[in-house]
Amino acid sequence: MRFIRVKYLSLFCFLFLFVFSSCSDYNRLLKSTDYNKKYDAAIKYYDEKEYTKALALFEELVSVFRGTSKAEKIMYYYAYATYSTGDYLLAGYHFNNFVKTFPASDKTEECAFMYAYCYYLESPKYSLDQTDTKNAIKELQSFINKYPDSKRKEECNDLITKLRAKLELKYFEISKQYFFLDDYKAAIVSFENVLKEYPDTKYREETMYLIVKANYTYAVKSIDAKKTERFKSTMEAYNKFASYYPHESKYGKEVEGYFSSAKKQLENYSKQ
Repeated sequence: MRFIRVKYLSLFCFLFLFVFSSCSDYNRLLKSTDYNKKYDAAIKYYDEKEYTKALALFEELVSVFRGTSKAEKIMYYYAYATYSTGDYLLAGYHFNNFVKTFPASDKTEECAFMYAYCYYLESPKYSLDQTDTKNAIKELQSFINKYPDSKRKEECNDLITKLRAKLELKYFEISKQYFFLDDYKAAIVSFENVLKEYPDTKYREETMYLIVKANYTYAVKSIDAKKTERFKSTMEAYNKFASYYPHESKYGKEVEGYFSSAKKQLENYSKQ
Protein backbone atom coordinates (compact mmCIF):
# COMPACT_ATOMS: atom_id res chain seq x y z
CA MET A 1 0.00 0.00 0.00
CA ARG A 2 2.83 2.36 0.87
CA PHE A 3 4.45 1.61 -2.47
CA ILE A 4 1.19 2.43 -4.26
CA ARG A 5 0.83 5.74 -2.38
CA VAL A 6 4.39 6.70 -3.24
CA LYS A 7 3.76 5.72 -6.87
CA TYR A 8 0.65 7.89 -7.13
CA LEU A 9 2.36 10.75 -5.30
CA SER A 10 5.21 10.62 -7.78
CA LEU A 11 2.76 10.57 -10.66
CA PHE A 12 0.91 13.58 -9.22
CA CYS A 13 4.16 15.49 -8.80
CA PHE A 14 5.14 14.67 -12.38
CA LEU A 15 1.79 15.87 -13.74
CA PHE A 16 1.94 19.03 -11.63
CA LEU A 17 5.43 19.83 -12.88
CA PHE A 18 4.40 19.08 -16.46
CA VAL A 19 1.34 21.36 -16.30
CA PHE A 20 3.27 24.08 -14.49
CA SER A 21 6.06 23.87 -17.04
CA SER A 22 3.53 24.01 -19.92
CA CYS A 23 1.85 27.07 -18.43
CA SER A 24 5.22 28.72 -17.90
CA ASP A 25 6.22 28.00 -21.49
CA TYR A 26 2.95 29.46 -22.77
CA ASN A 27 3.28 32.57 -20.61
CA ARG A 28 6.82 33.10 -21.85
CA LEU A 29 5.53 32.70 -25.41
CA LEU A 30 2.90 35.38 -24.83
CA LYS A 31 5.60 37.80 -23.66
CA SER A 32 7.96 36.91 -26.49
CA THR A 33 8.64 39.27 -29.40
CA ASP A 34 9.51 36.35 -31.68
CA TYR A 35 6.36 36.65 -33.79
CA ASN A 36 7.29 33.90 -36.22
CA LYS A 37 7.55 31.55 -33.26
CA LYS A 38 4.17 32.78 -32.04
CA TYR A 39 2.73 32.20 -35.49
CA ASP A 40 3.92 28.57 -35.58
CA ALA A 41 2.71 28.01 -32.03
CA ALA A 42 -0.72 29.50 -32.76
CA ILE A 43 -1.21 27.15 -35.73
CA LYS A 44 -0.04 24.22 -33.60
CA TYR A 45 -2.41 25.08 -30.73
CA TYR A 46 -5.27 25.40 -33.20
CA ASP A 47 -4.51 22.03 -34.79
CA GLU A 48 -4.43 20.49 -31.31
CA LYS A 49 -7.84 22.11 -30.60
CA GLU A 50 -6.46 24.33 -27.85
CA TYR A 51 -8.50 27.19 -29.25
CA THR A 52 -8.28 29.56 -26.29
CA LYS A 53 -4.50 29.54 -26.37
CA ALA A 54 -4.44 29.86 -30.15
CA LEU A 55 -6.91 32.74 -30.02
CA ALA A 56 -4.77 34.83 -27.69
CA LEU A 57 -1.85 34.50 -30.10
CA PHE A 58 -3.85 35.10 -33.28
CA GLU A 59 -5.36 38.21 -31.74
CA GLU A 60 -1.91 39.76 -31.48
CA LEU A 61 -0.63 38.38 -34.79
CA VAL A 62 -3.46 39.91 -36.83
CA SER A 63 -2.06 43.40 -36.37
CA VAL A 64 1.60 42.34 -36.42
CA PHE A 65 1.39 40.60 -39.82
CA ARG A 66 -1.16 42.90 -41.45
CA GLY A 67 -0.22 43.46 -45.09
CA THR A 68 2.18 40.50 -45.21
CA SER A 69 1.91 37.10 -46.90
CA LYS A 70 0.85 35.54 -43.58
CA ALA A 71 -2.04 37.92 -42.94
CA GLU A 72 -4.65 35.95 -44.87
CA LYS A 73 -3.95 32.66 -43.07
CA ILE A 74 -3.87 34.38 -39.68
CA MET A 75 -7.25 36.06 -40.19
CA TYR A 76 -8.71 32.78 -41.46
CA TYR A 77 -7.52 30.87 -38.39
CA TYR A 78 -8.45 33.76 -36.11
CA ALA A 79 -12.07 33.60 -37.27
CA TYR A 80 -12.26 29.83 -36.86
CA ALA A 81 -10.56 29.89 -33.47
CA THR A 82 -13.17 32.39 -32.28
CA TYR A 83 -15.91 30.23 -33.79
CA SER A 84 -14.54 27.15 -32.03
CA THR A 85 -14.83 28.85 -28.62
CA GLY A 86 -18.57 29.32 -29.21
CA ASP A 87 -18.53 33.11 -29.58
CA TYR A 88 -20.54 33.08 -32.82
CA LEU A 89 -21.33 36.78 -32.84
CA LEU A 90 -17.67 37.75 -32.73
CA ALA A 91 -16.71 34.92 -35.08
CA GLY A 92 -19.22 36.22 -37.61
CA TYR A 93 -17.57 39.62 -37.39
CA HIS A 94 -14.15 38.10 -38.10
CA PHE A 95 -15.44 35.97 -41.01
CA ASN A 96 -17.03 39.06 -42.55
CA ASN A 97 -13.83 41.02 -41.98
CA PHE A 98 -11.94 38.30 -43.87
CA VAL A 99 -14.38 38.59 -46.79
CA LYS A 100 -13.91 42.36 -46.96
CA THR A 101 -10.14 42.19 -46.59
CA PHE A 102 -9.47 39.31 -49.00
CA PRO A 103 -12.24 39.41 -51.64
CA ALA A 104 -10.11 37.46 -54.15
CA SER A 105 -9.10 34.67 -51.76
CA ASP A 106 -10.11 31.06 -52.44
CA LYS A 107 -11.43 31.08 -48.84
CA THR A 108 -13.74 34.08 -49.36
CA GLU A 109 -16.86 32.10 -50.30
CA GLU A 110 -16.35 29.77 -47.34
CA CYS A 111 -15.97 32.69 -44.94
CA ALA A 112 -19.00 34.43 -46.43
CA PHE A 113 -21.02 31.29 -45.71
CA MET A 114 -19.63 31.04 -42.17
CA TYR A 115 -20.59 34.68 -41.57
CA ALA A 116 -24.20 33.83 -42.42
CA TYR A 117 -24.03 30.52 -40.54
CA CYS A 118 -22.93 32.30 -37.36
CA TYR A 119 -26.16 34.30 -37.56
CA TYR A 120 -28.04 31.01 -37.88
CA LEU A 121 -26.35 29.70 -34.72
CA GLU A 122 -27.33 32.87 -32.85
CA SER A 123 -31.03 32.32 -33.61
CA PRO A 124 -32.80 31.61 -30.28
CA LYS A 125 -35.72 29.28 -29.56
CA TYR A 126 -39.03 30.37 -31.03
CA SER A 127 -40.48 31.79 -27.79
CA LEU A 128 -37.79 34.49 -27.59
CA ASP A 129 -37.26 37.63 -29.67
CA GLN A 130 -36.64 36.59 -33.28
CA THR A 131 -34.56 39.54 -34.52
CA ASP A 132 -31.51 37.28 -34.89
CA THR A 133 -33.59 34.73 -36.79
CA LYS A 134 -34.68 37.37 -39.30
CA ASN A 135 -31.07 38.57 -39.63
CA ALA A 136 -29.94 34.99 -40.25
CA ILE A 137 -32.49 34.53 -43.04
CA LYS A 138 -31.37 37.81 -44.58
CA GLU A 139 -27.66 36.88 -44.51
CA LEU A 140 -28.21 33.33 -45.81
CA GLN A 141 -30.30 34.68 -48.68
CA SER A 142 -27.65 37.30 -49.35
CA PHE A 143 -25.06 34.51 -49.63
CA ILE A 144 -27.26 32.62 -52.12
CA ASN A 145 -27.71 35.78 -54.17
CA LYS A 146 -23.98 36.44 -54.22
CA TYR A 147 -22.96 32.81 -54.90
CA PRO A 148 -25.90 31.30 -56.85
CA ASP A 149 -23.77 28.36 -58.04
CA SER A 150 -22.25 27.58 -54.65
CA LYS A 151 -22.21 23.99 -53.43
CA ARG A 152 -23.48 25.42 -50.13
CA LYS A 153 -26.67 26.77 -51.73
CA GLU A 154 -28.77 23.73 -50.80
CA GLU A 155 -27.55 23.86 -47.22
CA CYS A 156 -28.44 27.56 -47.05
CA ASN A 157 -31.94 26.84 -48.32
CA ASP A 158 -32.35 24.11 -45.70
CA LEU A 159 -31.22 26.49 -42.96
CA ILE A 160 -33.62 29.19 -44.20
CA THR A 161 -36.47 26.65 -44.14
CA LYS A 162 -35.68 25.81 -40.51
CA LEU A 163 -35.53 29.48 -39.56
CA ARG A 164 -38.81 30.26 -41.33
CA ALA A 165 -40.43 27.34 -39.51
CA LYS A 166 -39.33 28.94 -36.24
CA LEU A 167 -40.85 32.29 -37.22
CA GLU A 168 -43.99 30.54 -38.41
CA LEU A 169 -44.42 28.84 -35.04
CA LYS A 170 -43.65 32.11 -33.23
CA TYR A 171 -46.39 34.04 -35.07
CA PHE A 172 -48.85 31.17 -34.75
CA GLU A 173 -48.31 31.03 -30.98
CA ILE A 174 -48.67 34.83 -30.70
CA SER A 175 -52.01 34.57 -32.53
CA LYS A 176 -53.16 31.88 -30.11
CA GLN A 177 -52.17 34.08 -27.19
CA TYR A 178 -54.45 36.83 -28.48
CA PHE A 179 -57.24 34.28 -28.69
CA PHE A 180 -56.69 32.94 -25.16
CA LEU A 181 -56.56 36.51 -23.84
CA ASP A 182 -60.03 37.07 -25.37
CA ASP A 183 -58.71 39.68 -27.79
CA TYR A 184 -60.62 38.11 -30.66
CA LYS A 185 -60.26 40.99 -33.11
CA ALA A 186 -56.45 40.95 -32.78
CA ALA A 187 -56.47 37.14 -32.93
CA ILE A 188 -58.42 37.12 -36.22
CA VAL A 189 -56.07 39.64 -37.83
CA SER A 190 -53.01 37.80 -36.53
CA PHE A 191 -54.22 34.37 -37.71
CA GLU A 192 -55.00 35.79 -41.16
CA ASN A 193 -51.51 37.29 -41.34
CA VAL A 194 -50.03 33.86 -40.56
CA LEU A 195 -51.87 32.46 -43.59
CA LYS A 196 -50.71 35.35 -45.80
CA GLU A 197 -47.10 35.14 -44.69
CA TYR A 198 -46.94 31.32 -44.66
CA PRO A 199 -49.51 30.04 -47.19
CA ASP A 200 -48.11 26.50 -46.99
CA THR A 201 -47.99 26.46 -43.18
CA LYS A 202 -48.48 23.12 -41.48
CA TYR A 203 -50.73 24.98 -39.03
CA ARG A 204 -53.20 26.01 -41.76
CA GLU A 205 -56.03 23.70 -40.68
CA GLU A 206 -55.83 24.72 -37.03
CA THR A 207 -55.38 28.38 -37.97
CA MET A 208 -58.48 28.41 -40.17
CA TYR A 209 -60.46 26.58 -37.48
CA LEU A 210 -59.41 29.17 -34.89
CA ILE A 211 -60.41 32.00 -37.25
CA VAL A 212 -63.92 30.53 -37.39
CA LYS A 213 -64.01 30.07 -33.63
CA ALA A 214 -62.63 33.54 -32.92
CA ASN A 215 -65.18 35.15 -35.26
CA TYR A 216 -68.06 33.24 -33.68
CA THR A 217 -66.95 33.99 -30.09
CA TYR A 218 -66.35 37.64 -31.02
CA ALA A 219 -69.88 37.85 -32.44
CA VAL A 220 -71.53 36.19 -29.44
CA LYS A 221 -69.80 38.58 -27.03
CA SER A 222 -70.52 41.68 -29.14
CA ILE A 223 -73.20 44.28 -28.56
CA ASP A 224 -76.40 43.67 -30.54
CA ALA A 225 -75.55 46.37 -33.09
CA LYS A 226 -72.41 44.46 -34.09
CA LYS A 227 -73.71 40.88 -34.00
CA THR A 228 -75.14 40.72 -37.53
CA GLU A 229 -71.89 41.82 -39.16
CA ARG A 230 -69.80 39.47 -37.03
CA PHE A 231 -72.00 36.42 -37.49
CA LYS A 232 -71.72 37.00 -41.24
CA SER A 233 -67.94 37.04 -40.83
CA THR A 234 -68.21 33.75 -38.96
CA MET A 235 -70.09 32.18 -41.87
CA GLU A 236 -67.57 33.54 -44.37
CA ALA A 237 -64.70 32.12 -42.31
CA TYR A 238 -66.49 28.75 -42.20
CA ASN A 239 -66.98 28.74 -45.98
CA LYS A 240 -63.24 29.32 -46.48
CA PHE A 241 -62.48 26.50 -44.04
CA ALA A 242 -64.91 24.16 -45.81
CA SER A 243 -63.41 24.98 -49.22
CA TYR A 244 -60.00 23.82 -47.98
CA TYR A 245 -61.28 20.90 -45.91
CA PRO A 246 -64.53 19.78 -47.58
CA HIS A 247 -64.35 16.22 -46.31
CA GLU A 248 -62.73 15.03 -43.11
CA SER A 249 -61.29 17.40 -40.52
CA LYS A 250 -60.95 16.88 -36.82
CA TYR A 251 -62.48 20.34 -36.44
CA GLY A 252 -65.32 19.65 -38.89
CA LYS A 253 -68.19 19.09 -36.48
CA GLU A 254 -67.19 22.00 -34.28
CA VAL A 255 -66.96 24.56 -37.09
CA GLU A 256 -70.23 23.29 -38.56
CA GLY A 257 -71.77 24.01 -35.18
CA TYR A 258 -70.49 27.58 -35.26
CA PHE A 259 -71.81 28.00 -38.80
CA SER A 260 -75.25 26.63 -37.94
CA SER A 261 -75.50 28.75 -34.81
CA ALA A 262 -74.38 31.91 -36.68
CA LYS A 263 -76.91 31.21 -39.44
CA LYS A 264 -79.70 30.71 -36.91
CA GLN A 265 -78.73 33.91 -35.08
CA LEU A 266 -78.87 35.87 -38.35
CA GLU A 267 -82.29 34.43 -39.16
CA ASN A 268 -83.56 35.48 -35.75
CA TYR A 269 -82.22 39.02 -36.20
CA SER A 270 -83.81 39.28 -39.66
CA LYS A 271 -87.21 38.49 -38.13
CA GLN A 272 -86.93 41.27 -35.57
